[in-house]
Amino acid sequence: MKTPALLLALLTGMAVAAPHPTSHATTWNCEAPPGLQHALEELTGRHQLAGAAVEMAAPTCGRWTSATGRADLRTGRPMNAEDRLRIGSVTKTFTATTVLQLADEKRLSLDTPLERYLPGLVRGNGYDGRDITVRDLLRHTSGLPDHGDSLATADIDWLRHHQFTPRELVSRALQLPPPKATWHYSTTNYILAGLVIEKVTGRPAEKEISRRIIKPLKLRDTYWPGKSEHIRGRHSRSYFTTERVDGTEWNTSAGGVGGALISTPRDVNTFFAALLNGRLLSRPGLAEMRNTVPGDPDRLGPDGRYGLGLITSPLSCGDHWTGHTGSVRGGHNTISAAAPDGRQVTLVINESPRTDATTAALIAAVDTALCAD
Repeated sequence: MKTPALLLALLTGMAVAAPHPTSHATTWNCEAPPGLQHALEELTGRHQLAGAAVEMAAPTCGRWTSATGRADLRTGRPMNAEDRLRIGSVTKTFTATTVLQLADEKRLSLDTPLERYLPGLVRGNGYDGRDITVRDLLRHTSGLPDHGDSLATADIDWLRHHQFTPRELVSRALQLPPPKATWHYSTTNYILAGLVIEKVTGRPAEKEISRRIIKPLKLRDTYWPGKSEHIRGRHSRSYFTTERVDGTEWNTSAGGVGGALISTPRDVNTFFAALLNGRLLSRPGLAEMRNTVPGDPDRLGPDGRYGLGLITSPLSCGDHWTGHTGSVRGGHNTISAAAPDGRQVTLVINESPRTDATTAALIAAVDTALCAD
C-alpha cells in the first residue's frame, strides 16, 4: 500500500505545510497555549500513539512542558518532556551549522565542488562530485539518491544491529538510480557533508560537532550513540509497526551525522534558539542558512521550503516557522519549530504514526503552539 503523503513526509524527516496562513500574527501571553494540552491528549487518545511530550520556550516567558501517554508501555511509566530520545533528522541542522561555521572561518567554500574535498568518492553510475557543491549537499539539490532506499527491504534484525561506515552508505547510494526531481531529500548528502568536515578539520565529524556546538551550549542530554544500540539515562521507549514492536535498541549508524543524535526537547530548543539568534554563525552565515529553495510539495507541502539544514513552513496565523523534523525507524519522532517572535516548540512522540490523519494532528499541534495568543 502506498504511504500517504503526510505520513511519508514525517517519516522521511520532513515537514508538512500548515493551512494557508491568514494575514495576522500573534504574540504569546506566556500562559499555557490554549488548545495545546487538548492537542497532545488527542495524539495519545483518538490517534492512539503511545506517548507525546512538548516543551515550549520563549525569551520573555521561560519554558512550559507537558506530556501525555506512556514512555514505557511495559511498565506504564508516564511520558515526560525531560526524557531523552532519538531526534533523527533534526541532527542535520547541527551538521549544517558546523559546515557553515567552517565556511565563516574560510576553511571551506559552500560553492566549491565536492571533488576538491573528497576526490574520487562520488563517481560512476552517472554521478560526479565535480558537479556537486557543498551547498548542494546541505540543501538537497545534489541530485544524489538516499542510501536509505537501499535499506527499505532489509531484514530488520540485521538492520538494527549492523554498524555502517559513512563510505559504505555513500557506496550504497551511488548504486541507486538518480532522483527525477531537482530537489530530493537525501541523508546521503549529510553523510558526505560529515566527510567534508572530517577532511577539513582532521577530526571525525561527530567530535567536531560536539566541540563546536554541543559542549559550548552545555547540551548535557545531547550525545552521539556511536556503536551503542542503547540510550543512556532516562529515556522513552519507542515503538513501530502495528504490533508496537519495541525499537528503542537500535544501531543508528545508517543515519550518521544526518540522523543519529540523542537529545531532549529542552536541548533541541536551546540549540535552535542559539542558532537563530546568531550565537553560532555570523550574520552572513545565518543568512546563507536561511536562504531557502522550494522543496518537493509531496514532502514539504505546497509552500514548504528548504535552506541549508533548515525547513520553513507556513503558520495558520501568518508568516512561517523555521526548524526541522526528524524520525528514526524504531519509532521516535521530533518536530522542532520557531516562530518569528522567538517562540519555540519541540514536540516528540515515541511511536511511528501510521496514518496521514495522525501526522496532520502532529503538525496542527505545532501550529496551535506557535499561533496561540
